[in-house]
Amino acid sequence: MMISVIIPLYNKARFVQRSLDSVLRQNFTDFELLVIDDGSTDGSAEIVARCPDPRLKLMRQTNSGPGAARNCGLRVARGDFVAFLDADDEWLPDFLARGHDFLARYLEVAAVSFGYRDAGRSLAETENVLDKRGVNNGVFNCRNGDLSPELADHLLAYMNSWSTIARKNVVLKHRGFFDRWKCLFGEDQNLWLKVMLNEKIAVRREIQVVFHSEASNLSGNLAGPSPVVPYLLNASDMISACPGECREFLNQFLAIRAVSTACHYTQHGEYAVARNLLWKYCRLRHPQMFWPAVVYAVFPWAVPFLRAGKRLFRLP
Repeated sequence: MMISVIIPLYNKARFVQRSLDSVLRQNFTDFELLVIDDGSTDGSAEIVARCPDPRLKLMRQTNSGPGAARNCGLRVARGDFVAFLDADDEWLPDFLARGHDFLARYLEVAAVSFGYRDAGRSLAETENVLDKRGVNNGVFNCRNGDLSPELADHLLAYMNSWSTIARKNVVLKHRGFFDRWKCLFGEDQNLWLKVMLNEKIAVRREIQVVFHSEASNLSGNLAGPSPVVPYLLNASDMISACPGECREFLNQFLAIRAVSTACHYTQHGEYAVARNLLWKYCRLRHPQMFWPAVVYAVFPWAVPFLRAGKRLFRLP
């Protein structure tokens, strides 16, 4: 079964050759490589165009964002499976082979996400974070009740597009990546959360990806706080996609994400955004860190006194 590899490309001239080389060095060779140039202006597309491999196809579009670029590739993809690599990251040589073999063996699994090494951090640091969050090997099914909202929060953070291989029919069934208003943050989470709510997903901790956080990326270049992810701006689409038996699960998950996002916005002094998120998603549900988030968002003037009190009484 063939794999369609899709790379969205926007102004990555310094890094795109590294990503291309990592795909072309794969031990699994039955793939097509679709590079979608999203209006680059730095010569990135010209670097790709010089690649002589017949499996590579370069497509161009006006700048519309990473979700639109990936969806452009999806529309022409011929593979049974799809894998998405960012133009500044790289796969280890067995990535496609491991993903193909896993999905061919476990026909009920819609997507499998592999481990990654952050080139900007030590491997031990990344592994320690995953251990603390309880992200371990396994197959997870929200509809069977074997996935808590707290673990789903951590799994969604682990389920990166560049470390995941999925069945193309499943990705298309859930309408691909969020591509409205040239969204630059959370467009992939919108898709993978739908998949998580409706399908079986798998996690493999074996390292198959090198993620280059030291390279510039879309969300890292945004000024101020990261934008609110699409499904928190408007949850109606996610609610419509959610099976009935997972509705309360989704409500709890949204509350968890709203609290963490609210805390992020209070750190940047955006208290009105934080209050709106807490009011919208947490009126009936109070996940961990809810009350500190309320204090930070509603009584920001009190935060220095609370911190001073913690130091004075040696509280955690």
